[in-house]
This record gives sequence, C-alpha cells and structure tokens, in this order.
Amino acid sequence: MTGTHRAPGTLPLETWLETAKKRPQILLGTLVAAGLLLTAVPIPQSGGENTSVMNVAAQAVAGRITEKQPERPKTEEPPAAAARPAATQTAAPPPPTPEATRTAPEREEAAPERVTVPKGDGPASSLITTGSQVVMLSFDDGPDPNETPKILALLDKYQVKAVFCLVGTQAQAHPELVRQIVDAGHVLCNHTWDHDLAIGKKKPDKIRDDLDRTAAAIRAAVPDAEIPYFRAPGGNFTDRLVEVAYGKQMTSLYWEVDPRDWFHPAGETYDQRVKRIVDEVKKNTRPGSIVLAHDFNQPATTEAFERLLPWLTERFQVGLPGDPVRPAEPEPSTPAEPEPTTPATPQPSGSATAPEVTPSVPA
Repeated sequence: MTGTHRAPGTLPLETWLETAKKRPQILLGTLVAAGLLLTAVPIPQSGGENTSVMNVAAQAVAGRITEKQPERPKTEEPPAAAARPAATQTAAPPPPTPEATRTAPEREEAAPERVTVPKGDGPASSLITTGSQVVMLSFDDGPDPNETPKILALLDKYQVKAVFCLVGTQAQAHPELVRQIVDAGHVLCNHTWDHDLAIGKKKPDKIRDDLDRTAAAIRAAVPDAEIPYFRAPGGNFTDRLVEVAYGKQMTSLYWEVDPRDWFHPAGETYDQRVKRIVDEVKKNTRPGSIVLAHDFNQPATTEAFERLLPWLTERFQVGLPGDPVRPAEPEPSTPAEPEPTTPATPQPSGSATAPEVTPSVPA
C-alpha cells in the first residue's frame, strides 16, 4: 500500500494544478518565489511521463489566455522583401526620362480674307452689261479646233475684240488656239475646268482648286496671260462663287442677250437655227449689252455672226468693257436756203423824202 507524503501545511499537487488553471497569476507569483527548487521536483503523470511545474503552468497559462482572448483573424503575411543587391554593387540610377518632344501643331492655313465684291447688275453681283455704250461679244466653251479659228478670222475682218471663256480641258488640249486668241488681242475668261454646272454649290476651297487648275492650263500655253473674267457654266452664279472668283482678281460675267445657240430643238433645220440666232441678237441688243454665244461645236453660230457682225458694227460700238466710247458722229447738216429779197420801190423824181421822226423818250 503506497502512501502519499507531503510537508505539513502544504497543499497536494493536484490542488496546485487546479489553482494554476483557474488563477494563472497566483502560479506565476509562486514560480518566481520558488525558483529552481520547484523546477527540480519531478512530477509523476498518469501516463508515466515526467514533466515539471513550469511546463504545466506554461500550458495552463497558455490555455487560459487562449480562453480569454478571442481568436484574431489571420492576416496574410507580407511578401518577402526583394533581396537587396550586395553592398559592393551599386545599382546605376535609371536614365532620366527624356521630355516628350512636342510636335508643334501644323498651322492651319489662314482662311482667305473676305472680299467685297462691287455691286453688279446681274445675279450675285455679276455683270449683265458693260457699264457703257459698248456692246461686248463673248464666246464660251472653247477653244474648238474647227470653229474658233473661223470666229477669230471674222472678228479680225471687222476689227472687233471679244472675250473668250475657256474650259480648262479644252485649253489643255489646244494650247495653240489659246495663243492665237491672245495674239489677236482678245481677252480671256475662266469657264471652269470641265464646265461644272454645280460649281457654285461647292465649298470655297473646291472652287479655288477648280479655278486655279483652269488658269494653270491656260497659262501653260501663255505663261503671262491675264484672265480678268470668270463665267459660271449655265450662268449658275452664287454669292460664294462670285466672291471666290473676285478674290482671284476675276470679275464675273453674265449676259443680257442669249440667242440660245446651244439649243437644238427637234425638227429645227440648220438654216432655221442660223436665222433664229440672227433674229434674237438683232431683237435684243442695245448699247451696253453683253452678248452670249458659243464657239465650241456650233457651226451655225459661226455662220450667224457672218451676218451679224456687219449689222452690229454699223449700229453699235462693239468691243470690250472699259474701251473709250467713241463720240457720236454728227449728222451731216443741210445748208439753209437763202431767203428771197424784195426789190425796192422806185421813188418819183422831184419828190421829197419825208424826214425820219425820232420819238422822244420821257425823262
């Protein structure tokens, strides 16, 4: 029979363990006081393993703290810091980032200044008349290799200067005719590159491109050619179109007399067309008129002007706007017939002549 031995006035070991579990602070104080003595005393466990009061107390405190303190949420460990380079290796500083090279924005082409178009008497301030007594002839859509030389010969015969409104494609195709027109002293007019009837509705830049292209074709034949006039195909002038042309130093020409020589109604014979052109010009022309005609593929027009030029030059001064107006020739005067004289009545001889009486003037 095995007994249990303990010092008088001491508590059994099981009591200490129970106390340590319930009041860990008492255990800690006891451990400090007991020191190494307590740690040296082996305590038999039911499982036969030896341990110490320090271990048991530590386990008890650990269990108590675990019971009192709520479990902390687990946090992810921060990633390991990147390994630093060895002290002997000095990392080269990164090259300075060059400043972004700023590309200067392309300067937008300044919009051309608005021009003030002189007031004209036609659509969009184009010109219907010459502004004087001079009648002007104009020929459109050429030059034409068949009809233009014939028109030039007729004008030379009657010593008349006219305006030729040239299409760019025709001028490019027949530069020799452009030179003939200029050499004969006639005036040039820009009539667009390809007779564009809708050019007046386009944007100003498109209009300028067309007029510049046409002028370039004309000046390819005559480098120093002056082009003072512009005519819209079909007479389709707009304010924008007239303004752009005027910005190119070209005055816009309309017309007052249009014989519609370009119109070929069904059933009209060649002779009837010639007569119609002649009749329309004679009927509507007056001092200052601008007459529209065509030298492109219109043989009836050429024949009509063979008849018209003698009539026109006899009745009007035919030439260009700005030509000095010739003074009207005075009509020849008819000499006045001498008045009949009455013979004097002879007086009888010896008769006295009555003295002349002078009436007195009152004061």
